[in-house]
Amino acid sequence: MTDRLPLFPLNSVLYPGLVLPLNIFEERYRALVRDLLARPEDDRRFGVVALRAGREVGDLPVDTVDAVFPLGCTAQVATIRPHADGRFDVVATGASRFRLLSVDESGPYLVGEVEYLDEPKGDDAVVLGHAVTRAFTEYQQRLLGAQGRSMVELPELPEDPVVMSYLVAAAMVLDLPDKQGLLVARDATLRLREELSLLRRENALLEHLRSLPAVELVQQGGDQPN
Repeated sequence: MTDRLPLFPLNSVLYPGLVLPLNIFEERYRALVRDLLARPEDDRRFGVVALRAGREVGDLPVDTVDAVFPLGCTAQVATIRPHADGRFDVVATGASRFRLLSVDESGPYLVGEVEYLDEPKGDDAVVLGHAVTRAFTEYQQRLLGAQGRSMVELPELPEDPVVMSYLVAAAMVLDLPDKQGLLVARDATLRLREELSLLRRENALLEHLRSLPAVELVQQGGDQPN
């Protein structure tokens, strides 16, 4: 099934189920939000696509398809708070992955023709989920220790392997191509397998990087949490 969605390019990756707060100040995106306000509340959604390295939201080239990654995530609007100066504070939640088929640049903001993607678990998601849970718990504790913070009892990850895979993807400190790669994974099994590999790599690094400045070196080039 295809659909037309307003597009919001960002320097980060949005995953299904994750909250996305935005401060809207550029005129093109003010226009987007005004159009969303004209829709029924349950139809207020837009597409988030991650910008490729070196791109800026306000200076997209003519060939916009090459400026963004071709797979993104819809954002379902929860709240819109307008300001007197025309800005908006928007809170949305990631909903469905999509593949970008084409981009219409004729209006005040970009509109994409998209194809929605399924969310299969794959064959080994449950087994991999247990391994990822253990590696992710170690990862969180190592991050806290490297930052000089006390070890705490961490909340349990959800049992649903699809939901788990996206929560882990959002929580890890990774560069944007790695983040995008996890969004692109065909099913939860492939995503969890890649996360397990990344977690083992990061845990090995953190084992040797005990101080906060060293951890900041690991974070260089990474995007901010969604």
